[in-house]
Amino acid sequence: MHIVIMGCGRVGSDLAQSLEEQGHTVAVIDQDPTAFRRLGSSFGGRRVTGVGFDQDTLREAGIEEAGAFAAVSSGDNSNIIAARVAREMFGIEHVAARIYDPRRAEVYQRLGIPTVATVRWTADQMLRRLLPSGAEPLWRDPTGGVQLAEVHTSTAWVGHRISRLQDETGVRVAFLTRLGEAILPSSQTVLQEGDLVHVMMRTDEIDRVEAAFAKGPEKEGGH
Repeated sequence: MHIVIMGCGRVGSDLAQSLEEQGHTVAVIDQDPTAFRRLGSSFGGRRVTGVGFDQDTLREAGIEEAGAFAAVSSGDNSNIIAARVAREMFGIEHVAARIYDPRRAEVYQRLGIPTVATVRWTADQMLRRLLPSGAEPLWRDPTGGVQLAEVHTSTAWVGHRISRLQDETGVRVAFLTRLGEAILPSSQTVLQEGDLVHVMMRTDEIDRVEAAFAKGPEKEGGH
């Protein structure tokens, strides 16, 4: 696949190199030609100097044959404008924009532009580790009816099987994070201390699920 990236900062250059290593062709756009130094001499893709939402610049980067577009410059407005041009003018289906302002990110997400709010993600994840409670949404479907969330889990669940957690709370465990690694549990997987539990659930059931996870298992029944 050919992929166009706007912004050759740390994120853009890392993304470009990773995609090229995976066998994709890549074009990187940046207004500052010196920024391309971050790509290194081994980078074989295109380096295009210009504004990432200018249609001629995008054409020079090969947007017309691209399968995806990433806007990761340092400017929120530039990123979202470029993402919308790529999608609406050139019909690129896979588009993503990095947004620093989390309030803007939510608005743009509703417009159908997937956004990555880096500052908010980092802050939320730090808070999540410092003050674990409730549910932290990670993904919502376009209707908002279903979501993937990390749910704070009482230590009372430690030693119990995933099957019991699912049966008593009515959710589906999507994956666990254990010792920093994601694992796909089976119904027989036993919860360990420190596990982070990520579940799929209906958005309107968040309060009930949070309460069930915080309460722990019912007294009756074995593991």
